[in-house]
This record gives sequence, C-alpha cells and structure tokens, in this order.
Amino acid sequence: MKGVLIVVGKTTDKRFETIIQEYVERICHYISFALEVVPELKSTKGLSQNEQKEREGELIQKSLQAGDYVVLLDEHGSERSSIEFATWMQKKMSAGPKRLVFIVGGPYGFSDAIHKRGNEEVSLSRMTLSHQMVRMFFVEQIYRAMTILNGEPYHHE
Repeated sequence: MKGVLIVVGKTTDKRFETIIQEYVERICHYISFALEVVPELKSTKGLSQNEQKEREGELIQKSLQAGDYVVLLDEHGSERSSIEFATWMQKKMSAGPKRLVFIVGGPYGFSDAIHKRGNEEVSLSRMTLSHQMVRMFFVEQIYRAMTILNGEPYHHE
C-alpha cells in the first residue's frame, strides 16, 4: 500500500516545509508515502467560492486513481485519538487498497465532486487550522501512527 497526501498549493512557510519534509522522510521508513501538490489557482478574484472549489476539484481529480481509498481532511469529519487513528491505519493497510489517499482542500473546502469521491472524512480538530499547519500536524500523526503500530517509544499514553 502507498500513502499519499494531496494538498492544494505549495507550503509557503519554509519552517513548516522543513518539518513536513522531515516527517515525510520518517514515514517512508515504514510505508511508501508521497506528498503531492496540486497547483494553486491563479487569478481567483473573479471566481466565486464554488467556482474556485470546482476548479480545484478538477485538479485534485487528476491526481486520483481508480481503486484509491480517499480520505478528506475536513473539520466536519470524524475525530480519532492517535491510538484510534493508528488502529484505523492498520485496518486500511490490511484491507489492501493500492493507495490510501488523504486530501487537504483549498481555502473554501472541497467541491461536491470531491465530496462524492471521498470514502470518508477525518478531522484533526473542531477548531479551524491553517492549511499549512494541517499538513504539518497530519504528517506527524501518520508518523506517530506508524511508531505506535511498530511498538516504538515515540507515543506516550
């Protein structure tokens, strides 16, 4: 199984980028994992929020493959503890999808088409977080899940 995190737009803060890259490299010690960046839309001033979501959705769709298990990172999704998330990851990896794909949408969320394509939604917090922070927190949680599953002393209960 391959893990993929799809994000809209580059991480602009170099400090976040450094931390994100560090965790992506750590995750790769356990599973095949990639961070894919969908280009941010240019000239969005004339677009409504729905039009922007639709265009971003079209770009996201191009990164998806048949058979992907798609998880949308959305504030309205289900919340899990780190242990619960690790258990969930283990079940998904055992279930055998070719790719387990997580998606962080653009500033206005996901288009209807992406919501329909998603298999489920997960929330990191009921609080609103910047997309840059979501990327960092989420790759850390995937790494944490891998260490939990491997019995390594990173996570403390």
